[in-house]
Amino acid sequence: MFQMSLYWSSASPFVRKVMASAHELSLAEGIEILESAAHPVVRDPRIQAFNPLARVPAARMADGTVLYDSRVICEYLDEIAAAQGRAPRLFPTGAARWRALRRQALADGLMEAGLLLRYETLLRPAPLHWPLWIEKQGEKIADALDAMLADLPDPETVDIGTITYACALGWLDFRFPDLDWRKGRGPLADWHAACERRPAMLATRPCA
Repeated sequence: MFQMSLYWSSASPFVRKVMASAHELSLAEGIEILESAAHPVVRDPRIQAFNPLARVPAARMADGTVLYDSRVICEYLDEIAAAQGRAPRLFPTGAARWRALRRQALADGLMEAGLLLRYETLLRPAPLHWPLWIEKQGEKIADALDAMLADLPDPETVDIGTITYACALGWLDFRFPDLDWRKGRGPLADWHAACERRPAMLATRPCA
């Protein structure tokens, strides 16, 4: 029986990616959620026991193996599901694999830029804010959104790329509600709205 312990944050888009993948693969019931206090400055030693960087998601398997980050954990889950005969896989083969991995990298980059923007504006003292840094992280987010619009997945496709796209867009709604990323990107907004209705996404919506 599959078992995994996961250091978790309700607001982390990277944790959501892991949990949404687990739900899509019917493995979520085997995951023990461990509460933590992830922070970029005040590192949580509980997380650090799993991941030296003290970042979530960080996982430990029943045999003691530890895994991090979201990309590694999601691929591990996919391998477990494949070994159990579950299909389809979130990490496909051939050309579809590279397309899924590219989309994952793009959406991960969007989320990373968003986190850097939040750290700069919320954690750094106001007198030390760097306006150019804030502007350029915002540009990265906008450019990533435009690239996602240009590389819109088929509505029937469910893989690590589409899951990461959905988690990134949902996180923008959660953390940057005034961004209005949908403006001028109607097809991407429609795609996301349909994706968010999937049970895996409904079960993993971020909360404060």
